[in-house]
Amino acid sequence: MSERPAAETAVGGPVGGPGGAEPKQRLHPLTPLLKGARALVVIIAALSWQTLGSLGLGWFAAIVVAALIGYVVLSAVSWYFTGYQVVGRELRIHEGLVFRRTRAIPLERLQAVEVVRPLLAQLTGLAELRLEVVGGGKTEAPLAFLTVAESRALRERLLVLAGKASAAAHTEPVAGEAPAPHVPHERPIHAVTNRDLLISQLLTPQTLLLPFGVAFVVVQFAFEATWSFIAIASTLTAMAGVVLQPVRRILADWNFRLAHQDDALRLRGGLLETRSQTVPLNRLQAVGATWPLLWRGKRWLRLRAHVAGIAAPNAGDDAGGGRLLPVGDPETARRVLAEALPGVTLDGIEFTPTPRRARWLHPIEWRVLGAGMTDQVVAHRQGVLTRQVLVVPFARIQSVRVHRGPLQRRLGLATVYADTAGGPSVAARDRDLNEAWALAATLAERSRAARSVPAAH
Repeated sequence: MSERPAAETAVGGPVGGPGGAEPKQRLHPLTPLLKGARALVVIIAALSWQTLGSLGLGWFAAIVVAALIGYVVLSAVSWYFTGYQVVGRELRIHEGLVFRRTRAIPLERLQAVEVVRPLLAQLTGLAELRLEVVGGGKTEAPLAFLTVAESRALRERLLVLAGKASAAAHTEPVAGEAPAPHVPHERPIHAVTNRDLLISQLLTPQTLLLPFGVAFVVVQFAFEATWSFIAIASTLTAMAGVVLQPVRRILADWNFRLAHQDDALRLRGGLLETRSQTVPLNRLQAVGATWPLLWRGKRWLRLRAHVAGIAAPNAGDDAGGGRLLPVGDPETARRVLAEALPGVTLDGIEFTPTPRRARWLHPIEWRVLGAGMTDQVVAHRQGVLTRQVLVVPFARIQSVRVHRGPLQRRLGLATVYADTAGGPSVAARDRDLNEAWALAATLAERSRAARSVPAAH
């Protein structure tokens, strides 16, 4: 993302379209009210239970209302001076009252455009456009809010200009007319049933331990008559935080659907906030498979895509962007993986275990650790309670390195890392030293050969 003075807007950059640079567009007029409603929860949470207890309900409500009015006023001013336009192969976003600023996002850096509809946006018929660009640590320049038709039309136009969609399917709009949204052909791959999603999140440690937490609160309340409202509310808030991750996954993956469209995968889902995301196959860096301990009785697993330029979710929480399969059986996972990495199956990867002397470094996990290769990918396996496999195509490997710590040198072991561009690294951990050097040479050779072959997508 780059910043330019606003004066460059009128004369800088190539002309966008046959009719010249298009006029600056504003966001929807309801944007300040929706942002204010969204900020209400944040304001109340920031004031905390202690503030309510010390000030009383009346003053607490007055502070909340005053803060909310101030936020809505600032949002209205920001909305008035905010606009966007497509100029050539750039998306420019103008903002600022005293200091005018224009953010120019080159569309060749664009990796994905996501249409998101929070609950309030669904009630008002609006949507939010989120952009993912190469090297971005977070979502770039979210456009909130637009009408659903505007957001979908702009999304398709940006993807076409960025070369992420079929250019033949795009028709330049006539000057003065709104561009007609293009709906490319989609081939459905899989739809997760909400019943399986709910059961999968019931089979998590957080959910299974929740009854014990509730029982603890009830017992404490029964035997400690001095418990105040603040103490009870704080305890319940802490318990809610424990189950936050399963709840987030249910809300994010409700009605999850996966489809193939124009050399990309389309991911849709969500309950309170619906999301429509495009994952270009030519930016797919790796695919991770996870088998949680409590899912093994049903032979369930989940798949996640690691995509270049798309911000990773919070550590330990893969709800949200990048999920390919929230929950499914081995046959479903095989079908989904075949769409993401054609010709690759998890069963077809033969993992070589670590030497027995690696048990000095990993007394419990050494039997599980393993690395393997096929003609297309390299993969590693790890995890005792939660089994994990990471698969990386040779063409996505950016560098190969061999690491030896003090204990590894003493045991004659080494770890080989195959790094991707901004994504995860395959780690062949604690291999025999000679095997590690041979593996590193093989990975470097195969990655060079794979990058020299034109991509299939």
